[in-house]
Amino acid sequence: MSKAIIVGASSGIGLEVARLFIQRGWTVGVAARRLDLLQTIGAADVEQIDVTSADAPEKLMQLVDRLGGMDLFFYASGIGKQNRELTPDIELATVETNGLGFTRMIGCAYRYFAQQGRGHIAAITSIAGTKGLGPAPAYSATKAMQNVYLQAIEQQANARKLDIRFTDIRPGFVDTALLSGTFHYPMMLKPQAVAREIVSAIEHHKHIRVIDWKYRILTAVWRRIPRCIWRRIKL
Repeated sequence: MSKAIIVGASSGIGLEVARLFIQRGWTVGVAARRLDLLQTIGAADVEQIDVTSADAPEKLMQLVDRLGGMDLFFYASGIGKQNRELTPDIELATVETNGLGFTRMIGCAYRYFAQQGRGHIAAITSIAGTKGLGPAPAYSATKAMQNVYLQAIEQQANARKLDIRFTDIRPGFVDTALLSGTFHYPMMLKPQAVAREIVSAIEHHKHIRVIDWKYRILTAVWRRIPRCIWRRIKL
């Protein structure tokens, strides 16, 4: 039976993906900062993990040991907030979670799979990494970093002849607590639909998956906008 560890499974997309894998018969271990929210998912095991903490990799490996191994590591942790005034606390917290936390946990899973000889790493990044977004500087910058980091370690794994698969999941705006507030986001996606597309992308070993078709068109347009024009666009 296949075994998956899902980090960031207490709410939103991570929660829905965990439920789908459990329904498909996977043995699933889940982790998040809030342990109480994990208890009702129906997972085989749970662990309290704060990705910004230095002991997070150790706790991940403890969960893997209790589960009896890991075939898929799915990373759904992250924070994001608009910061038009460039408030320092928001920027630094975003970098700590989306930058350092991401690197800490993805690296831990990569080293485990390298030693095991096989595995699959999938992570939720964002379409926000396509271009620098003025309303959310640290968020878009860390998402671009995540995109490039996954690309880099995929290249490294191939160079080392490691049987590790990678799936970079890039959703558009999803109706979760991450985007709660007074600002109205366009083209909002439902987490259940996003989760179904994520599971399909993982099962079909997609390298990059932008969700959904509207955002695939949008990001294709974004990439073609010259920097001299992009910097003058008001978002």
